[in-house]
Amino acid sequence: MPVRARLPMIMGAALLAFCVIGFVAGFFANVPHPVVGWTPLPVMCLLAASACREASRRADLDAPTRRFWRHGGLACVVLAVASVSNARDALSVPGGTQRFGPVSVALYLTVLGIAVWALLRLPTWQRSRAEWVRFGLDTGIILITGGLLVWHFSLRRAEAWTSLTGSVTPALLIAVAAAVSMIAFVKVAYAGAGSLDRRAMHLVSFGIGAAGASTCLTLVLESHPRLNSAFIAVPIATFCAQLAAHRQVRCDLVTTAPRPAPRRFSVVPYLAVAGMDAMLLGTDIARSTEGKVIAGCTVAITALVVARQITTLRENAHLLRTVDASLRQLRDYQAQLAHQVRHDTLTEIANRANFEERVTEQLASGEEFLVALLDLDDFKVVNDRLGHGTGDALLKAVSRRLHERLRDGDTVARLGGDEFTLLLPGLTGDEAAVLLRRMVRAVQEPLTVDGHEMVPRISIGVTASMAGDTPGELLRRADVAMYAAKNDGGGRWAWFDPAMDRMADQDARLGADLRQALHRGELRVLYQPIVELPDGRIAGVEALLRWRHPQHGDISPAVFIPLAERNGAIIALGRWVFEQAVTQAATWQRDYGDAAPERVSVNVSARQLSEPGFVAEIEAAMRHAGVDPAMIVAEVTETAVLGTGAALQAIHGLSELGIRVALDDFGTGQSSLSLLVDCPVHVLKVDKSFVDGVTTASPEAVIVESLIGITAGLRIQAVAEGVETADQAHRLHQAGYRYAQGFHFARPMSGDDIGALLRPAGSVPV
Repeated sequence: MPVRARLPMIMGAALLAFCVIGFVAGFFANVPHPVVGWTPLPVMCLLAASACREASRRADLDAPTRRFWRHGGLACVVLAVASVSNARDALSVPGGTQRFGPVSVALYLTVLGIAVWALLRLPTWQRSRAEWVRFGLDTGIILITGGLLVWHFSLRRAEAWTSLTGSVTPALLIAVAAAVSMIAFVKVAYAGAGSLDRRAMHLVSFGIGAAGASTCLTLVLESHPRLNSAFIAVPIATFCAQLAAHRQVRCDLVTTAPRPAPRRFSVVPYLAVAGMDAMLLGTDIARSTEGKVIAGCTVAITALVVARQITTLRENAHLLRTVDASLRQLRDYQAQLAHQVRHDTLTEIANRANFEERVTEQLASGEEFLVALLDLDDFKVVNDRLGHGTGDALLKAVSRRLHERLRDGDTVARLGGDEFTLLLPGLTGDEAAVLLRRMVRAVQEPLTVDGHEMVPRISIGVTASMAGDTPGELLRRADVAMYAAKNDGGGRWAWFDPAMDRMADQDARLGADLRQALHRGELRVLYQPIVELPDGRIAGVEALLRWRHPQHGDISPAVFIPLAERNGAIIALGRWVFEQAVTQAATWQRDYGDAAPERVSVNVSARQLSEPGFVAEIEAAMRHAGVDPAMIVAEVTETAVLGTGAALQAIHGLSELGIRVALDDFGTGQSSLSLLVDCPVHVLKVDKSFVDGVTTASPEAVIVESLIGITAGLRIQAVAEGVETADQAHRLHQAGYRYAQGFHFARPMSGDDIGALLRPAGSVPV
């Protein structure tokens, strides 16, 4: 540190040494000029004020700490004025060095008041009411004890005090106020206050305490009238303040967080009682006024200590009640957490971890039991069309229905999504069949959710426990059986059969082969004509994918198309089929001109429609092939359109490109008629299941005849699929159908074979 920066501290230390040496020397020699003892005091006060001002200007201190040091500087300035006033009082009367008038007393008390006020404005001094009460009781104890000690050892010689100082009261007030201020500083130094340095607080509190205690020297100075207790009190107090401010300026700033809960036990009251008792034992109570005063003060202090103890006990009792309430709340919270860990948040039934734990316990017991896995059919449609809020409400309703149908001892759990599982102990096969049929009927009863009427459908897979099973293996077998129930149409339950595992293995191997089939050249695209009735002219074709496996031969599209949709291979296959179809369409246009098929239909799966960038990919393929978009028809199923909002958006995107949209397998899905309004449909393909009954007086025939009226009114082209006989073709023409497709006209064939039919006079028999 530069010498210039240390100069104020050097001056303060030198002046303190001068005052102490001069004060001690005054006991052994007469002081020729008392003014010499008063002169350093205001200088030291101003040095301390300057140090406080420097501390208050430190930018990285918080605002309350800077304010505290500003108040400290103000207190030092007032102390300087008080020392000058006290010097005037002492020097104005010959031989009255110990005297101080009311102005001086008021100034000294103001200094202490400013210091205490600065403390009270510190943020961490915000205490509870009980702590304020204890502080008040401690203050009362200190007032009585300090006042009595000062009086006993010094002020009881009132005549001597009065002759020396002019009054007993001012010295008593200053001593007691200094003691209270010191206790306040100690409390703050112990508790901490923001970035205020604790060691600095210790220095300030020591200085104030030493200054207050020095008043007791007044009678000692009776034989040395040229000395004054202020000669030692003010230098000590101001130099401690200067040291404290200097430490605050130089110390590394670490925000002083409040220490962990301060101790409730305080030795101050008990030391006060001990001191009073010691004085009481050394005094003749009955024969002296002093003894009576000490006895009265002892009783008062004892009462204050008892009151303080009662306050502490009451606060401790309140604290115990708070702790008990917190513990109860903690136990409730722990119970809630334990419940949440073991139960599903949405439905409040058991979750996967809870279910697996119960299955493990059941396996350990050796008792046979059943595990059933349930899955809502088409639940994704509900989420996408009606929102996840409605989907969650449906899951809650289904979980309630499941729970209400179970026996005591059964367990229902939600694994996640729309999957539920059941643990059914002690059931035979027949009993399980009865329970599961009842459960399927109960779940599939119509209900209204968020204003929407719906009929939920579930598929259930069931398996029985076996030796060596694990929860994971049981769920796997139930899952296999559940998917078998779904493949059979859903809305039913199915027992696990080992053959299902073999089929699953076959599917896995076939799926792996399917992923390689495109690269191995095992796939080809065939085209089935769509003809005009009644002359059989080729109006369009439908592109159909075929797979010839090197070991298994021709594999039915009914087998490998669903497999491709499940494993995701349908994305690459669909892209390749579309590229082949548009390339073939461009070739036909180039080779046959007006005789080329007017429409080339390509099947588009739900997975493709949901794929990001699908519409842009289709546009790029058509542009690369150079084909007119009006020549392409995208065939989609009702389920594909209903699958996601993204699918319907993709359909609109295709329509905007100029591609026509055909709704395939119409009548076999859900909400068929609403699709004709919501979806940009240009072609309606009536499913074979309806066409099969067109030649008989059947409900299917009525539907076929009704649909032609609907399509005509909506300006939609109708195509009858799966026509296999001449009678069906004739009956459809009579009903008003102008386009048909089926084996009666032609089987799927290569592009070259279609080209042969496109030559002049080419047609198919009707």
